[in-house]
Amino acid sequence: MNTINIDNKEFDVEALSENAKAQIISLRSCDQRIQVLQQELAILQTARNAYSNALKVDLPDNSDDVKVK
Repeated sequence: MNTINIDNKEFDVEALSENAKAQIISLRSCDQRIQVLQQELAILQTARNAYSNALKVDLPDNSDDVKVK
């Protein structure tokens, strides 16, 4: 039996209306997409940190060396 828990209540998915089943499919699809995007965000944050660290290595040691025009 395939069940789903919503608001601490168990429901037999097969007993739900077709519309409710479609909503569950949509929710699951959204959850999967959110997980993919969270993983992508983690990758991008890691890359951004690496670029930031690489930039710091290339910056002058003393802020007096930087000339602003």
